[in-house]
Amino acid sequence: MKILDLEGTEDTPRILLDKQSGTMEISGRSLPEDSTDFYRPVLDWIEAYASDPHPTTTFIFKLEYFNTASSKLILDVLYALEDVKGLKVKWYFHDEDEDMEEAGQEFSELVEIPFEFVAY
Repeated sequence: MKILDLEGTEDTPRILLDKQSGTMEISGRSLPEDSTDFYRPVLDWIEAYASDPHPTTTFIFKLEYFNTASSKLILDVLYALEDVKGLKVKWYFHDEDEDMEEAGQEFSELVEIPFEFVAY
């Protein structure tokens, strides 16, 4: 399975999905003009990955900011990840960013995935 590696921009997050290492990451700012279009390859990749995942998978969210449209797609990503066995989400947030911490808490309550919260 090919690595999905998208460089981040001012408006789009960096995306790294690597089956071989079992590590996945979305980081930076997520304000794409068309969130559905931007996240489609991510959702397709996760769907394929879920059928034959790495024994342990860590999905890292290290977002500085995301808009409302992105929040719906982040939730879609999390729903897709529910099918991945051995998965853990690490939700990073700046230690003074209560909004990002709360967003992670809210997402964690909506899915059946273990979350680890990491302040930095």
